[in-house]
Amino acid sequence: MNPESSHYSGEELDVFAHAAQWKTYWSSQIHRWVNGAVLEVGAGIGANTPYLQTPAVRSWHCLEPDESLAAHLRETVAGLPGIAVLPGTTRALEEQSYDTILYIDVLEHIEDDREELAQAARLLRPSGSLVVLSPAHPFLFSAFDAAIGHCRRYTRATLRECAPPQIQLRSLRYLDSVGMLASLANRVLLRKGQPTLGQILLWDRWMVPVSRRLDPLLGYSFGKSILGIWTRLE
Repeated sequence: MNPESSHYSGEELDVFAHAAQWKTYWSSQIHRWVNGAVLEVGAGIGANTPYLQTPAVRSWHCLEPDESLAAHLRETVAGLPGIAVLPGTTRALEEQSYDTILYIDVLEHIEDDREELAQAARLLRPSGSLVVLSPAHPFLFSAFDAAIGHCRRYTRATLRECAPPQIQLRSLRYLDSVGMLASLANRVLLRKGQPTLGQILLWDRWMVPVSRRLDPLLGYSFGKSILGIWTRLE
C-alpha cells in the first residue's frame, strides 16, 4: 500500500476531545449501525473511537492521512483490542472491504465529497452501513470553520445529494438544537475563532443534555450537526 499523506494541524481536536456528553449523544444514535469490519475515516487523535465500540464489531481500522496525528492516534488506541491504524486515504484501500464506514466530522474537510462517498460505497460490503456526522447549515459557517479547513457545512438536501446511487438512505437528521442557537450567537454576535476549553465544557455539560431531550421532541428538525446513515444495496 502506498498511502497518501497530508498535514493537518488538528489543534481543535484536543479541545473537543473533552466533549464527552456530545460524543456519548451522537454515538448513541449510530451504535446499531456499527458492526463487523469497521473503517473510521480521518480518525484524528482517536478521541471518538472509544465511544463507537460495540460487541458486534470484529475489527477496526482507523484511517488517518496526517502522520503526526496518526502517531498520536496509535497511542490513544493502544489499549483497545482489534484496532489498527492505517496511514493514508480511502484511495489506498482498493483491496479492502468493510461492513461499516464512518466519517465523523471529516467529510466537510474533503473538497470532492461526492467522489469520496463514491469511493466509500465501493469499499462497503452489501448491506453495510455508511455513517456521516458533519457540521450543519451554511449560514453558520464561521471563522472557526475556515480556520480548521472546513470546505462547507451541510443541509439535509446537500448531504443527500452527495450520496452515490448504490447506497440507500436510512436516516437523515439534525442534532443539537440548543448548540445551534449558541453557534448562531457566536456567528452573529461574538464572531470568535476557535472556542476555548471553558466554552466547550459549558456547551457540553449544560447545552448538550438539553438538546438530547429536546431534539426528539422537535423531530430532529434543526441542530448544529447533521447525521446521515446509508446502507449499501445488495
